[in-house]
Amino acid sequence: MAVYTNLSSEDLAELLARYDIGDASACEGIAEGVENTNFKLTTPSGRYILTIFEKRVAEADLPFFMAVLERLAARGLPAPRPIAARDGAVLTRVKGKAAAIIAFLEGVWPRAVELWHCAAVGDALARMHVALSDFPGTRANALSLRGWETLLVPRMDEAEKLRPGLADLVRKDMMAVRMAWRNDLPRGVIHADLFPDNVLFDGDKLSGAIDFYFACTDALAYDLAVCLNAWCFEGPRYDIERGRAMIAAYESVRPLSDLERQMLPTLARGAALRFFATRLTDWAATPDGATVTPKDPLEYADKLAFHRAARGVADYGA
Repeated sequence: MAVYTNLSSEDLAELLARYDIGDASACEGIAEGVENTNFKLTTPSGRYILTIFEKRVAEADLPFFMAVLERLAARGLPAPRPIAARDGAVLTRVKGKAAAIIAFLEGVWPRAVELWHCAAVGDALARMHVALSDFPGTRANALSLRGWETLLVPRMDEAEKLRPGLADLVRKDMMAVRMAWRNDLPRGVIHADLFPDNVLFDGDKLSGAIDFYFACTDALAYDLAVCLNAWCFEGPRYDIERGRAMIAAYESVRPLSDLERQMLPTLARGAALRFFATRLTDWAATPDGATVTPKDPLEYADKLAFHRAARGVADYGA
């Protein structure tokens, strides 16, 4: 369970006294996630998510994240709405850490991904990009090219211990992506982490996109590349039908430019490097006593093998 900060009943009562949502009738830790502490909170007025921000989330970035959520919710997108305290603030503090209470969204994330899930995610991702196209705020992507290289370069020995020969392959991946990378693709606010456990479905409807705490300003097609990595593999095998469904649904809302299509394999390889880098870092650095299991970096080593061999965008279903 991803709970780094425990709350006593007194801590929780003091926090809720700042809001008009009533006292807690239940508050339980949420198992999914590795970045922040999350609780499912129930009060007489309804259900909420209480998030305490940990680890990589910089407190200075939190107003940006909250504004993104408010914009999406106001425009009818399935994003959780931040709850304002009595003083109007959507951010607060508990146990010396920044925190927020967010509206609860119905639904569960899919344990078995099907084609229609991939199409729904492609559609929702494009609609989010369109809804945020005139968003005034910006935030640099700290986990783009330079960021993942900063994480990976000092950890090549750890990569080699995971699988002999892996360090050399990852070095070649970094070099290939760096040489091909472009900074002139259409840009905007992206989610950057829209994995299956960050998307909720209520029956056959996508009911929520959550965990926007990696949201940033970057290439819109990079966000799609993240989703192809997250949703369109079955083990180490890329499922081209899933990819085709996701890309087609995305383009039905926001068509990709010729350059975006051309760059999609490089963006997908870069996205795989990003998640290999953070998983490798977490694998070695998860603190003792934390009730969280780090995710296996070798999953993304296997995905990198596919991207390494891909001949072009047609291999992704575009």
